[in-house]
Amino acid sequence: MEASCGSISAERGWLVSAQQPEEAAAEELSPLLSNELHRQVSPGVSFGFSVFNLMNAIMGSGILGLAYVMANTGILGFSFLLLMVALLGSYSVHLLLSMCIQTAVTSYEDLGLFAFGLPGKVVVAGTIIIQNIGAMSSYLLIIKTELPAAISEFLTGDYSGSWYLDGQTLLIIICVGIVFPLALLPKIGFLGYTSSLSFFFMVFFALVIIIKKWAIPCPLTLNHTEEFFQISNATDDCKPKLFHFSKESAYAIPTMAFSFLCHTSILPIYCELQSPSKKRMQNVTNTAIALSFLIYFISALFGYLTFYDKVESELLQGYSKYLPHDVVVMTVKLCILFAVLLTVPLIHFPARKALMMMFFSNFPFSWILHSLITLVLNIIILLLAIYVPDIRNVFGVVGASTSTCLIFVFPGLFYLKLSREDFLSWKKLGAFVLLISGILLGNFSLALIVFDWINK
Repeated sequence: MEASCGSISAERGWLVSAQQPEEAAAEELSPLLSNELHRQVSPGVSFGFSVFNLMNAIMGSGILGLAYVMANTGILGFSFLLLMVALLGSYSVHLLLSMCIQTAVTSYEDLGLFAFGLPGKVVVAGTIIIQNIGAMSSYLLIIKTELPAAISEFLTGDYSGSWYLDGQTLLIIICVGIVFPLALLPKIGFLGYTSSLSFFFMVFFALVIIIKKWAIPCPLTLNHTEEFFQISNATDDCKPKLFHFSKESAYAIPTMAFSFLCHTSILPIYCELQSPSKKRMQNVTNTAIALSFLIYFISALFGYLTFYDKVESELLQGYSKYLPHDVVVMTVKLCILFAVLLTVPLIHFPARKALMMMFFSNFPFSWILHSLITLVLNIIILLLAIYVPDIRNVFGVVGASTSTCLIFVFPGLFYLKLSREDFLSWKKLGAFVLLISGILLGNFSLALIVFDWINK
């Protein structure tokens, strides 16, 4: 298995087998749990590095689109929705950890097995694989399209045709030289150093957004051949809206849900946490989500207050347009691309673990098998990023279904199935609300994407 928990804590206990109607599932699970609980592990990953790893799993390219979401929901509307999604995300993690304590299960896939037998395990593992491959491919696609443009802004003169301005060549070099070696690491905790670097890049991005708010005047002016052209005369365009609703507002919650998706990395990080306990891991989760919420909100707020209704769907494009060849903006663009790049190896871990549990759960750890699966995953996401031009649209459908399942539907459904509490208990009612919210949001966002495709 990918990440071993060993003896997670005395707090972790077995459910009495007589209470479980799924005896066959429990019997299939027992050898796996026995191996998990007796395996010797290293002392564990510190609280700080665990927070950095979880933040790296949470934060990615989603930070670039939240200012656009604020422009279509208003400041107060955005604040309420972002806070609601963050709290629901934290609560769903709380349910996952509660089920882990009750069942001694150490992976998301095994929760599916414990709840619904082998079909449950296959559905969860398949959902994780599809979602993670889609996320990694979309991240690499962003790097392929944006990195050459970011490099060219530092150059003067015509360098077209150079290998370092070719997106495919750069992507292959990056995957071979950075993504594959980092993804080969045996434990997710080893990525704490790269995750902390990614976190500081995100903080730097937020600080630049704040500073550049006063570098771009409103009404907006566009610099062209040393002359400034005012593209907006309406002073109302420079007034922030507290509430705003349009057809684009419907994409707000799906975008936010994707921005807080970290649930496939929760249990691997929990397994390697130093002095692991439910309370300690919940504190890791709450800290990571709170810091991510703060950076998301600050970036979205000052990005919106810079461009107002003219904010681009990808925030940095606006700065490239109105502050061309600004060294700070060019630098922060490279930093964000590097932060997105460092997220890819982290997502490799749950994807590889899901594959291992689907096909090789009874095999002992082998570096050969570990390396081969990592290589296969790396080749798949690289080929998708290179040869599928509309991959973001394709995986938009996949993300609308898989992300909502992993954040809302599965935690709520599994808790309702496994918990012995009365249905009117607060936790079960919360799990029911989580389940219904996930089903409604997933179907609604999926319908919107399909409707948008039909119109185009």
